[in-house]
Amino acid sequence: MPLPLFLRECCLKRCVQLSSVGYVRNQSLRNLSSYASQLLVRRTPQRVLTQTRGAKTRKNTHKQQQDEWRKRNKTALTYIAAAGVGMIGMSYAAVPLYRLYCQATGLGGTAVAGHDTEQVEMMQPVRDRVIKVTFNADTHASMQWNFKPQQSEIFVVPGETALAFYRAKNPTAKPVIGISTYNVVPFEAGQYFNKIQCFCFEEQRLNPNEEVDMPVFFYIDPEFDEDPRMARVDTITLSYTFFEAKEGQRLPIPGYS
Repeated sequence: MPLPLFLRECCLKRCVQLSSVGYVRNQSLRNLSSYASQLLVRRTPQRVLTQTRGAKTRKNTHKQQQDEWRKRNKTALTYIAAAGVGMIGMSYAAVPLYRLYCQATGLGGTAVAGHDTEQVEMMQPVRDRVIKVTFNADTHASMQWNFKPQQSEIFVVPGETALAFYRAKNPTAKPVIGISTYNVVPFEAGQYFNKIQCFCFEEQRLNPNEEVDMPVFFYIDPEFDEDPRMARVDTITLSYTFFEAKEGQRLPIPGYS
């Protein structure tokens, strides 16, 4: 049955309205999608550029830190190398410097080297203080000399000079060069034991079967009698040890051999 005319007009208007709303909605969705795409396209390169710049900045910072660390390590290694060279030089110089110091002060039982001629001439012997000086001789295991003192002991008083002798012989069939060290026991007496002449720390060359006498001219300082530490010391031992002199050989420190 056909619809009345006014109903058909109403239905037609309603369809037109619905079609218009749908079109608007579809057009709005299309516009929104297009705008989102354009916004994404516009902003994506900026973010990528920012990330790229950040990566480059971090890379440059890391490189600068590495360069700084290398520079610091190089400086530290330079200081360490310089300190090492200095320590090696000091180790080579320590023994002779210490030996000179011991000879000057009598430290470690080393007899004091050198003397004042005027002091020796003006010394007043302490007659009531008699001291026995004994003599000892040794050779290193590699030394083939025969070495011994000519006297086992002598009696002296502080402020009086004395002379003793050692004898050395080379029993081998080849020349041998020897060098000696010495010390004094008790160690505390070393600062008062003064050598005017001796053969220590000087190379001695003996030909095959050669034999020589080696003098030791010395005195005990008169101040020995005034030192309370020496009150009970009545015997002093002077010891010499001969070593074969070889290239690069280092002698032991006097008093600690």
